[in-house]
Amino acid sequence: MNLTLKVWRQANASDKGGFVTYKAENISPDMSFLEMLDVVNEDLLKKGTDPIHFDHDCREGICGMCSLYINGRPHGPKRAITTCQLHMRSFKDGETITIEPWRATAFPVIKDLAVDRSAFDRIQQAGGYVSVNTGGVPDANEIAIPKVIADEAFNSATCIQCGACVAACKNASAMLFVSAKVSQLALLPQGQPERYRRVQSMVAQMDAEGFGGCTNTGACEIECPKEISMTNINRMRRDFFTAKLFKEEEI
Repeated sequence: MNLTLKVWRQANASDKGGFVTYKAENISPDMSFLEMLDVVNEDLLKKGTDPIHFDHDCREGICGMCSLYINGRPHGPKRAITTCQLHMRSFKDGETITIEPWRATAFPVIKDLAVDRSAFDRIQQAGGYVSVNTGGVPDANEIAIPKVIADEAFNSATCIQCGACVAACKNASAMLFVSAKVSQLALLPQGQPERYRRVQSMVAQMDAEGFGGCTNTGACEIECPKEISMTNINRMRRDFFTAKLFKEEEI
């Protein structure tokens, strides 16, 4: 396959940046999208040109690092996958592919396609944990949790913190990510003692980071590689309003 790439190049967060066109030639349709970029970068290095900077790590759809906006969609044209799981057979020979970074005030560009997503880490640090003493590890069947609740908590916990929900949202909202992290603990007995303090702290940090508000368009759920449900957003809102009305704490 021979492809034309329009890649966003930006030296740093203060640089204006712009698209640069590259040719990707003799690309195997069985390559992953990241492998294709590796080939392009090898060619750029041979020419003495600065390679395209992009985030990656496990390349197995687990770490959430491969944050690329491809042809107007986070992680490209396929649903429920990350960029590293996207293969070049999803494109046609001769096609032009536009590649951009996540675009959100809370995700400043580090260089080219790599962005700083440490805002997510700070939201987690604000309350996405259990700090109370829960004792030793109990037997698996000692704490009775209905399967439907356990499944819901597990589904929420599959969030890989990639930021696709923010990239897909017209408001750059982080509600799906935050609600998933709130829900995975709020649904379980171990998360109950800090349930209302947690949601207040994490929402406050989300707002402080500069993420936009949720307007329920549903783009976040559609583009999430782990198919996190918007039901989590409803749960978080309910807990937040309950906290503000009856259990407000200084945070």
